[in-house]
Amino acid sequence: MRYFVVDAFTDEPFHGNPAGVCLMDAFPSDAVMQAIAAQNNLSETAFAVPTGDVVALRWFTPAAEVDLCGHATLGTAAVWFEEGLGSGDTVTFETRSGALTVTREDRRLTMDFPRNDPRPLPITAAMCRAVGEAGIVAAAAGGDDLLLELVDEAAVRTLVPDMAAIGALEFRGVIVTARGDDCDMVSRFFGPRVGVPEDPVTGSAHTALTPYWAAKLGKDSLVARQVSQRGGTVWCSLAGNRVRIAGRARRYLTGEIAV
Repeated sequence: MRYFVVDAFTDEPFHGNPAGVCLMDAFPSDAVMQAIAAQNNLSETAFAVPTGDVVALRWFTPAAEVDLCGHATLGTAAVWFEEGLGSGDTVTFETRSGALTVTREDRRLTMDFPRNDPRPLPITAAMCRAVGEAGIVAAAAGGDDLLLELVDEAAVRTLVPDMAAIGALEFRGVIVTARGDDCDMVSRFFGPRVGVPEDPVTGSAHTALTPYWAAKLGKDSLVARQVSQRGGTVWCSLAGNRVRIAGRARRYLTGEIAV
């Protein structure tokens, strides 16, 4: 199968979130895809099977298959357009989260994802253990993830999480976020339960972050930064019951996997 690595949500080398993209004529077994994702050891590897102008798409972390992944979708779309595999400026992916479209707009790729309105939760001692000394302002359930708003951007940037405590929470992962100093919002994402201690840039987290901060800031279009070590920029907007998540992408590697 053809294999690519694409740095998503950046146009600089060694930044953003590297996604593996495997192109093939048919999906191999789940066990083979999981083994490939584990050997690739990226936060997600996407497996794509084109059928005309529609692409069947699945995502695997090194430890598990997931229902939605933003950066690997962005990376797959970048490969699709750069390789000239379809016609026009839009590609549709058939996924476990339904049909997802990505549109090429100048230097950005815009994904159309389901909106995920966070549900407020009481702050618990277990949440506080997960983030240690960082002060929690609010907590919410964003689908499979726990969203924790911290006091400011500095608290998000300097956070040293307790990975064991995060893994003990009944969520896929934990999003920590705060209002940005020079953007609308900042965040980081931790997912030790799915084999991703810290994800560099998490597109799917912004399906919850966007409605959360749109309500707090009173605006529907937001600029977000994920302030991991690699970092990345995400442009977000609300569109009814959908969230548009846009970013840039830069190819790092092209090759083949022999199985």
